[in-house]
Amino acid sequence: MKHDPLSDALSIIKNAEKVGKKECIVPASNLIREVLKVMQRHGYIGAFEFIDDGRSGKFKVELKNVINDTNTIKPRYPVGIDEFERWEKRYLPAAGFGILILTTDKGVMSHEEAKKKKIGGRLLAFVY
Repeated sequence: MKHDPLSDALSIIKNAEKVGKKECIVPASNLIREVLKVMQRHGYIGAFEFIDDGRSGKFKVELKNVINDTNTIKPRYPVGIDEFERWEKRYLPAAGFGILILTTDKGVMSHEEAKKKKIGGRLLAFVY
């Protein structure tokens, strides 16, 4: 039984990368699309496209085989502007290595983009 589509999508991507696949199919949702856009901007995945299967749809994701680990963060902790370093230490292996993905009032973005815009939000996932 599926309860968290974002977690399922990130697990599919991580497992496909570990076995060396060039692409994978993940479930589609607006949140997953926004998370994939952030991952694409930071060079973790290549292009992705929506495939309409008559139900909720799917995304076909091109893999670059550069992801070591990715997962959702639960519960979705609130993060203030000055708290990013604490969460980086908790979820990322080293400073400047990987990204935290969060949802903000200005949309889904990486912690680096949120620092530049000086806004906080809620943690969704990490990738490195």
